[in-house]
Amino acid sequence: MKKVNVLYISGSLGLGHITRDLAIANSLRKILPEVEIEWLAADPASKFLLEAGEKMVPGAEAYANENVSAEKAAKGASLNILSYLLKSRAEWKKNIDFFLNLIAQKKYDLVIGDETYEINLALREHKEMKTFPFVMIFDFVGLHAVTNNPLEHLGVYYWNRVWCHDYRLKIIPPYDLALFVGEPEDVPDETFGFMMPNRRDMAKKMYSFVGYIFPFEVSAYSDKQKVRTKLGYGKEPLLICSLGGTAIGKELMELCGKAYLLAKEKNPALHAVFVTGPRLQAESVRLPEGAEVKGFVPRLYEHFAACDLAIVQGGATSTFELTALRRPFIYFPLEGHCEQANVSRILSQRGAGVKMILSKTTPGLLAEKIISTIGRDLSYPVLPADGADKAARLLVKLLEK
Repeated sequence: MKKVNVLYISGSLGLGHITRDLAIANSLRKILPEVEIEWLAADPASKFLLEAGEKMVPGAEAYANENVSAEKAAKGASLNILSYLLKSRAEWKKNIDFFLNLIAQKKYDLVIGDETYEINLALREHKEMKTFPFVMIFDFVGLHAVTNNPLEHLGVYYWNRVWCHDYRLKIIPPYDLALFVGEPEDVPDETFGFMMPNRRDMAKKMYSFVGYIFPFEVSAYSDKQKVRTKLGYGKEPLLICSLGGTAIGKELMELCGKAYLLAKEKNPALHAVFVTGPRLQAESVRLPEGAEVKGFVPRLYEHFAACDLAIVQGGATSTFELTALRRPFIYFPLEGHCEQANVSRILSQRGAGVKMILSKTTPGLLAEKIISTIGRDLSYPVLPADGADKAARLLVKLLEK
C-alpha cells in the first residue's frame, strides 16, 4: 500500500505531552500500518523520541527550544504564562521559518501539532503553503490574567481575541481537525473576555473531545506490590518527589528534601526518591546527604504506581497519571501559570490530590502533610483513558477524506 507521510510536531514544554503524542502515534500505526511518522521537537522531547527509536526530521536540532524561554521567564517556582509567551517570540519566529522551509521541500499527507500555536499562526498567514490536512491538539482553552498588572490584562485580552477569532467571525480555521485531550467540563464555562464568546461553547463546536491519554494501560498497574518488586523497592513507605521536564522547580525539590528529613523523624522507615528530570542538574540541588536522586526517568509513571505518596508540580501529565493510578499526591501549581491553575480546578472538581502553594509552605507544614497523606485510601473517579485510540480513529477518518 502507498506510504502515508505524517509530520508530528510536539511543541509543549518539558516532556509531558510527548508521552501522549507517542501514544497517539502508536495507536495510529496499529490502525494504519503504512503510516510513516517524522518528528519535530526540541530537547528534552527530541532525546526521548530518539531513545524510543523514532525518526526525527533532518536538521531538527536547529528547532528552537521553548524550554529555555520558560526557564528564563520563571522566577523560582513562579511562571507567568504571558511573560513566557512574550519571551518566546524569537523562538516562535525561528520555528515558523523552519516549518515553512520544511513543508516547501517535502510533501506530507498529514501534519499534527500538539500545542504548536506558532505553526497554527503560520498556516493562518501562509494559506498557500497548506497542501495537507492539519491537526491541532489542545488541553486548555484561553488564558487568564493572574496578577493585577494592567499590561498583563491587556495582553491576555489580545491573546484571547486571537484564540477565538475563527469561531467568533465564523472563519474556517487553519486546522482541519482539533483534538481536545480531556472532557468538556475541563474547559471553563466562562467567556474569553469582554464581548467575546463562551470558552466551553466554542470548544464543544470547534474541538473533538477524546478523553485522557496515558502511555500505559492503567489496569496493568493495579497491583502496587508487584510494581514495587519489579522496580526493586522494598516494603517501606515510598515517597516520590518529581519536577517534570523543565529546570523550573529547584526550590520545590529543596523544600521536599527538608520536609522529608522532618517527616522521617516521625516515620523512620520512610524512603524518598528525588527525580530532578532531564534539564535540572541533580548536583545543583541541595538535598539530604545520602538521598536517592534520579535525573531523567523514562517511565516515571511506574514509580508513581509503586509509591505511597508523590509530590509533583501542577502539570496535567503527572497529576492526571497519579489520578488514573489512584495514588495519593500533593501538587504545587506553578504560581502565575494560568494553565496549571486550570489543571488545579479540574483536580479539585474530581477530589484528586492535595493542592499546596510553594510560597506559603514551610518544610514543617509539608512534613505534616506528608505524614497525614501518605498511604491514604482514595476514591478518585475513574478517568476515561482510551483517548489515544479515539484520536487515532479521528486521524484516519480525516485522511480518508
